[in-house]
Amino acid sequence: MTAHDGRLTIKGDHAMLTFERRLPYPIDTVWSAITDPAERAQWFGETTIEAREGGQIEMVATGPPLPVERKRMTGRILVWDPPRVLEHEWKQAIVEHSVVRYELHPDGDGTLLRFTHRGLGPRNATGFRFGTHAFFDRLEAYLAGGEPPDWSTRRQEIVQAQMETK
Repeated sequence: MTAHDGRLTIKGDHAMLTFERRLPYPIDTVWSAITDPAERAQWFGETTIEAREGGQIEMVATGPPLPVERKRMTGRILVWDPPRVLEHEWKQAIVEHSVVRYELHPDGDGTLLRFTHRGLGPRNATGFRFGTHAFFDRLEAYLAGGEPPDWSTRRQEIVQAQMETK
């Protein structure tokens, strides 16, 4: 798989997911979509953010068929550098404590989004890859002004496509 679809790197007991998406929107538009709670709710789920380094973040993803407490993610913001970097802890009941990082880079008339999720175990990272891909597809649809695809349906389509390429 490409970095667009999610690349998985495993080193011992730790894994890292990497995604790169070129988005045809200005960096401020993409930054707002990933950091403004009202916008993030449209493609990811309910979010609260203390917009500063050391602030808290809490999210409950829309889509995964899990009880709310299993979907709830909390953490401390480690890097807050608008409109370029958001990095925060990822503490969730179903996986190891880990760290996610969004980096935004101007790319011509658009933005290159680089996303990493590091510190997961290999099994959990493998499972998260398809779901994260589905969330980024939802982000792209939101930015385009369309209706984001249903997360569960989109994730299953991605899994099926992956199985067909093997």
